Amino acid sequence: MSFERSVKIAPSILSADFANFGAECEAIETQGCDWVHVDVMDGHFVPNITFGPSTCAAIRPHIKGVMDVHLMIAPVDPYIEAFAKAGADVITAHVEAGPHVHRTMQAIRANGAKAGIALNPGTPASAIEYLLDLVDLVCVMTVNPGFGGQKFIHSQIEKVRQLKSMIGGRPVHIEIDGGVDPTTAPLVTQAGADVLVAGSAVFKGGSVSNPDVYGQNIRAIREAAVGVYA
Repeated sequence: MSFERSVKIAPSILSADFANFGAECEAIETQGCDWVHVDVMDGHFVPNITFGPSTCAAIRPHIKGVMDVHLMIAPVDPYIEAFAKAGADVITAHVEAGPHVHRTMQAIRANGAKAGIALNPGTPASAIEYLLDLVDLVCVMTVNPGFGGQKFIHSQIEKVRQLKSMIGGRPVHIEIDGGVDPTTAPLVTQAGADVLVAGSAVFKGGSVSNPDVYGQNIRAIREAAVGVYA
């Protein structure tokens, strides 16, 4: 997984058909997505329960590209090895999920994955100032984590700008998670984001038996985002 700054669309399988994950992953990749985003929730750090390492291991053979695993769990460290062994290319943990996030980033890299750090809407960019040389991705939550389909929080656009300035020339992705659609995508890419997580905006109206709609949705987001990307 080499670093590359162009806009990437990462559909969240939280909005996919849970009974058909393998086929759904294959469908969105065939239809042009760049990464597959897996939202892991524990019912403790966030008010929802989704997937564990076994789900990641089960879908890994169906994903040709990047599997981007977002851990909305606390504690994080005891589970890093399991998600790495399940095939995660990127493992993202929340700065709010534990007292020793620097150690968490070290552990992710030590297990062979790219290290991501996520920021909730109420957490300032400055919270990760001393982590930027240890991470490969910064995920800006543009909704409060826990559920799909929420409304985009516009105050986070300025946070993206701040992070872009802080990152400078480092090979670090800025990922946006929450409320991404063709309307909000250009706002965040203009501010400096290059990885866009989209759930309902990709999966709405389509299915494994009608995957062309996924492609139309992915292209609409990409075209809106790339149109202003600098």
